[in-house]
Amino acid sequence: MQANIKTTIAALALCGASLSALAATAAPAPAPAAAAPAAAISPAKQALIDKILKLWNIDSIGQSMLQAPVADAVQQARAMLQGRASVEKRDAAMTDIVAEARKFMEEATPITRASADKLIPTTVAPILAERFNEEELRQLVAILESPVKKKFEALVPEMQRKLGEGVAADSRPVIDAKMKGLTEKIGLRLRAAVTP
Repeated sequence: MQANIKTTIAALALCGASLSALAATAAPAPAPAAAAPAAAISPAKQALIDKILKLWNIDSIGQSMLQAPVADAVQQARAMLQGRASVEKRDAAMTDIVAEARKFMEEATPITRASADKLIPTTVAPILAERFNEEELRQLVAILESPVKKKFEALVPEMQRKLGEGVAADSRPVIDAKMKGLTEKIGLRLRAAVTP
């Protein structure tokens, strides 16, 4: 039980560190000192921009930003447990850690989505309005609504999975040996750090 608590705390600390690093890199740039007032946008142009933003689904950016550090934290926790805990304790700890990660994502995703929804009109929409004319915006809508684009996007997970399986099979002998060496080095470093 003590090992599970320590592992969970370590994983959450890793997650927190990853999110802090993410927040530091994702911090918005300071606004220019004297920004020129934005030109009025015609209702037709604004309607096209609104349609693009809806089709683009950009408000999910926060979820995407969270997934990488949370997945990294879970993976690091799994690596830390490898060889240090019995299979039963490791599996129980990982079940708890994955559940905590899921709960975190369920709680954090609405927060990041609300933040994106609040910021899109003042960050992304003005860029679209400034850099695209109405005809270009119509073309963007056509691209985003394209059945070919939708078909391609639907195939992306399958293509990534197939490629991932191929890369894993092709590079497994070399990568597994390197991963084992890395895990051992990390384990030695961790033991050295915690040994009085």
